[in-house]
Amino acid sequence: MANRRRGQGEGSVTELPDGRWQSRIDLGYVNGKRVRKAFFGKTRAEATGKLNLALAERAKGLPVALPKQNVNQFLTTWLDEVATPRVRARTAIRYRELIELHILPTLGRTSLMKLTPQDVQRLYTAKLKEGLAPRTVGHIHRVLHCALVQAVRWGLVLRNVCDAVDPPKVVRAEIRALTADEARRLLAAAASDPLEALYVLALTSGMRQGELLGLKWQDIDLEQGALQVRRTLGRVKGQGFVESEPKSAKGRRHIVLAPAAVQALRRHWDRQCDARFALNALPSGASLVFCNGLGRPIGPQNMIYRSFRKVLERAGLPRMRFHDLRHSAASLLLAMGTHPKVVQELLGHSQISLTLDTYSHVLPGLQAEAVGKLGALLGE
Repeated sequence: MANRRRGQGEGSVTELPDGRWQSRIDLGYVNGKRVRKAFFGKTRAEATGKLNLALAERAKGLPVALPKQNVNQFLTTWLDEVATPRVRARTAIRYRELIELHILPTLGRTSLMKLTPQDVQRLYTAKLKEGLAPRTVGHIHRVLHCALVQAVRWGLVLRNVCDAVDPPKVVRAEIRALTADEARRLLAAAASDPLEALYVLALTSGMRQGELLGLKWQDIDLEQGALQVRRTLGRVKGQGFVESEPKSAKGRRHIVLAPAAVQALRRHWDRQCDARFALNALPSGASLVFCNGLGRPIGPQNMIYRSFRKVLERAGLPRMRFHDLRHSAASLLLAMGTHPKVVQELLGHSQISLTLDTYSHVLPGLQAEAVGKLGALLGE
């Protein structure tokens, strides 16, 4: 059968000696070498269909997968060109650790197009046997899944194999939230601490540790009793302190301050002014609210060991994470009957479902109270 000649760049279709049909597309020069991609089919129509699909994808601006691209090459490109420019510095470092330490040693040499759900499932099983926590393996799953979403968009693979893989189940740790009495004891113990305002804010606003440590005086309006969350501050390995955008778009938020928080911040400003006056340098409107004597950022670990744990001891409370103050703020608000949507906006959660899932332990009591009120309304 005579082959119809195709135009320049349209590829070619030929019959092989073994009876199969082959179509090829010219990908141009890659690393100085001319590269062609071949597709095979039992019939001419099958081979032509694969070729036409590749041509259509190329017309959309999507690259055709190179035959020798492996998982290592793809993940390295994705990490450098897609993930790192988009995520926070600490997140990018964590992605790199998970990829280089756990994914590439096992799957790095595997052809990207030949990667199967079984390959990924075996990776997860092996990591669990090595002693990795299910939560860590879950992080590996999320990073690999996110990368393969991009591979599908680029036309490098036809499907995301992670969709057919079950990551290990993670048992959610029980949230440690302070009761109202415990919260009052903690605030009383913090009254003599230089960071008193930080603890008052944590318990009345639910702000994250990085958001509190990145707070600047220019973000606060004490006259109006409000502040704006605009950034988060954290220490990044090899880079020192780094300012980042809040965790999500909802993270950039307006927070109305409780009267106790306004009073604590006024006292903090006065103490900071007195300390700077002794150094002949008054705090400026753009300076950090919570800083050391030289106006520099406070290290999260230094704050925990030198201040937070001492406050807990004075309050007669067991050790807990600083993040548990955020949980305490949310739990106390919900227990008081505050609408979950208000709590979501205060905490900066991206979805209200996250708020409801995280603090579901508070909801049964609210449900019983609501049912009791309904019964009273109906005359029971």
